[in-house]
Amino acid sequence: MSGVGPISQDWEPVVIRKKAPNAAAKKDEKAVNAARRAGAEIETVKKSNAGTNRAASSSTSLNTRKLDEETENLHHERVPTELKKAIMQARLDKKLTQAQLAQ
Repeated sequence: MSGVGPISQDWEPVVIRKKAPNAAAKKDEKAVNAARRAGAEIETVKKSNAGTNRAASSSTSLNTRKLDEETENLHHERVPTELKKAIMQARLDKKLTQAQLAQ
């Protein structure tokens, strides 16, 4: 470094600080208990939908209500066993696999 000039040293103090706690850290149980012990003011707010699996803006829609109020028991009729056996026998006679028959 010849010819650059005199070398000087910066003697300014360097202060290293921790980052401010984020919202999750402020709500941590340990942090809340420490604040209580220190006498700090703690605000508690009950959320309206706390503990539910619904969004705050969601409400029961008309279709959902209709489905909930539906009492009719809907089901398909069962296919007779004889039909199942006939399809299986015809498939085996033609030497087809189930996958080939499905295609």
